[in-house]
Amino acid sequence: MHFKILLLLSFSCLLSLESCKETEPIISSTPIPEHKIKGMALVAPPSPFVEDPIEPMGAIGVNWVSIHPYGFFRKNSEFIQYNGKHQWWGERPEGVIKSVEYAHQNGVKVLLKPQLWTYDQWIGDFDIEDEQTLLTWQQNYEEFILEFARMADSLQVEMFCIATEIKQIAHKHPEYWRTLIKKIKTIYKGKLTYAANWDSWQKITFWDDLDYIGVDAYFPLVQNKTPSVSKLLKAWQPILKELEDFHNRYDKPILFTEFGYMSVDDCAYNHWEVEAQKGTRAINEKAQANALQALFETFSEVDWWHGGFQWKWYPSTGSNYGEGSWAKDYTPQGKDAEIVIKKYF
Repeated sequence: MHFKILLLLSFSCLLSLESCKETEPIISSTPIPEHKIKGMALVAPPSPFVEDPIEPMGAIGVNWVSIHPYGFFRKNSEFIQYNGKHQWWGERPEGVIKSVEYAHQNGVKVLLKPQLWTYDQWIGDFDIEDEQTLLTWQQNYEEFILEFARMADSLQVEMFCIATEIKQIAHKHPEYWRTLIKKIKTIYKGKLTYAANWDSWQKITFWDDLDYIGVDAYFPLVQNKTPSVSKLLKAWQPILKELEDFHNRYDKPILFTEFGYMSVDDCAYNHWEVEAQKGTRAINEKAQANALQALFETFSEVDWWHGGFQWKWYPSTGSNYGEGSWAKDYTPQGKDAEIVIKKYF
């Protein structure tokens, strides 16, 4: 009788161990190589920094930061508003300059990544059919991006992003972007990239004019509240192959201009749904940590992958960010995800 009980207990323990293998990430002993970009996106604060925003990131191994001044406009409008007093301090020139200064003082390199925000639709869905309205918008965007290119050059910023997720306009009007890139190169001497959404990087045709193929890597992977690292690794394999083939086609390194996961249930699937349902989803630090673990395990030692920027990190200044609870947000601050990032970075 006792022998049977012991057998059952042993079998139960084995099952438990197998279960642990499916859900517990095993931290790799091999960190991301030092020459790669171990980046973090710095959230622009509404008011000036009260302390150094870069030092805490450096403590977990971050060697690059991305900084994000914003321009704003409405659907079907050709007018882009930026550098206005209504904007948060960190999005205006004085905030951008101070952010870059802090980064360089800490020995951290910078990607300046100006972005557009539409009030009434996602920027990737934005499109203009009317030819004259499109031409005016393109002229306005050129003015917007060249101003920040001049700033990037004057501050000796190491990399500049020409646009982020402007999906429709980027696909339909490649010659506009080629011309714009030429103009940027007369102003700015550093490296250039474009940040394509995870579902559109293969449709961009002007990669040969840039230094990096930039991908905002929010790929849907596994639909599960707490996906295991092993299942996530398997889900990455076909994407890894597609990216490698694309790298070989253009002979350009691939950079994840953004990557990240919210710390909620099912965070490694459709990110747009996760964001929309954040309020009703349970906090799940394990899911976020597993997802980051799988990404680093997949790409860290791939030679054509040059690293990326974790979305995102809040500086310690005020609390009125309008972003909701940090506990569910993309930031790894104070979470299991921060431990994973530090291990790899």
